[in-house]
Amino acid sequence: MISDHFPNVRGLIIDMDGVLWHDLNPIGDLPALFNAMRDQGYQFIMATNNATRTVAEYHQILNDFGVFLESWQIINAAQATASFLLEKYPNGCRVYVVGQPSLKDTLREHGHTVVDETANDVQVVVGSLDYDLTYHKIKHASLLIQNGCEFYGTNPDVTLPTPEGLIPGGGTVIGAIELASMHKAVMIGKPEPLLYQMALKRLALSPEETLGIGDRLETDIAGAQAAGIHSALVLSGASSLGQARQFNPPPEIITANLMELIF
Repeated sequence: MISDHFPNVRGLIIDMDGVLWHDLNPIGDLPALFNAMRDQGYQFIMATNNATRTVAEYHQILNDFGVFLESWQIINAAQATASFLLEKYPNGCRVYVVGQPSLKDTLREHGHTVVDETANDVQVVVGSLDYDLTYHKIKHASLLIQNGCEFYGTNPDVTLPTPEGLIPGGGTVIGAIELASMHKAVMIGKPEPLLYQMALKRLALSPEETLGIGDRLETDIAGAQAAGIHSALVLSGASSLGQARQFNPPPEIITANLMELIF
């Protein structure tokens, strides 16, 4: 149990893909897991690099699994990207998106204008996982960036865990745009600490009182370490035990899955 390792931890920041599910197949008994976390007195927030769904869509998925959370308990990289851009552009910005419709919806909800290939006066290009990726989208994003648009990536995850195995993730799409434009994206999601910092603010807890739980060393664990919070790796997703043993600094806890960590 977590309390055996960290008696002072009061809050959990939990990744979703590879921790709670593979695609839409749950990993373990999710209602029992969340009931146990509540019984043990933990506050918790879900924080994912996946920007292919809105917070409302994640809320519905969790409901379908029998897990009932408040909307504030879910943060994803799309929401973090939209919030970050709003800090820089308080009146919103004009943005070309290579990504899913849900990412575009989230940007619009925060006051940004999502433009198509015919638009002029584009300020920002955002790259993310796009299931309908085309050469034309990469080309257009690359030309905009070369002509001076700022370039942001929602998250660097090059793969996404599914029941079939690891499939291309947002980092793969962003990497193609980086190669074509010869410009590196400014990343918003983990391992950058913004998602964790947003979660800490919502939980009203200090880093020392918080544990970050994820399945990917280079994003979830590195991001937790960057934010100064405790870290736990579950081996149900992207990273292996061998990789964890070579990671420096290593995660503070390594378990097979979330069930083993909580129970």
